[in-house]
Amino acid sequence: MKILVGYKRVVDFNVRIQVKPDGTGVMTDGVKLSANPFDDIALEEALRLREKGIATEVVVVGIGPADLTAHLRNGLAMGANRAIHVVTADEVQPLTAARTLLKLVEKEQPELVILGKQAIDDDANQTGQMLAALWDRPQATFASKVEIADGKATVTREVDAGLETIEAQLPAVITTDLRLNEPRFIKLPDIMKAKSKPIDTIEFGSLGVEAHDQLKITQYAAPPKRSKGVMVKDAAELVAALKQKGLL
Repeated sequence: MKILVGYKRVVDFNVRIQVKPDGTGVMTDGVKLSANPFDDIALEEALRLREKGIATEVVVVGIGPADLTAHLRNGLAMGANRAIHVVTADEVQPLTAARTLLKLVEKEQPELVILGKQAIDDDANQTGQMLAALWDRPQATFASKVEIADGKATVTREVDAGLETIEAQLPAVITTDLRLNEPRFIKLPDIMKAKSKPIDTIEFGSLGVEAHDQLKITQYAAPPKRSKGVMVKDAAELVAALKQKGLL
């Protein structure tokens, strides 16, 4: 069984985001870029399925500029067999990403596609669902446990009311939640081995995907600063202060 894993590069989650002075985006120059944390979880789950003998090949896919190759090497160092780099300098919105992944699915014919439930840069939580719809295959989102057997994926999902367990006939799309697993630490020997693993480079334009952006971002702005706290003597004074602000 072949597993395809989406692997997006984002601003590292430890970095304090700064908005550009003109409000057209966030500062990325000199900022550390890393794998989307949910995508690391997706890759870890694919590797565990391979280690169990359920899967035979894990392929990581990245869509982005030419320097994305170094990022894909990290995925290979984690243990992926090979990588596919769809090269584009343009910003990729969820629907365009789903259409691009569909082209790769048609070429690679995986039995399972695993994606992070969302990327921490836009928090869209759309690509996996869109891919499943375009591919016309089942989907299981927000997965906190995955079991594969008899051509089916049994997935425990995290929902508002608790946990929900569903079955999906393969091929299928699964998106991973935070508690599915803990990604492994990359060791130096694995980094060296990754240098010899293949990365297939594909120009975005050659896929025939229509990059029709559905979303238009008009402005970025930092969250407003919190106002200074006020000490109150007792509950009565607190209630009075809240009424004065129109909160009660």
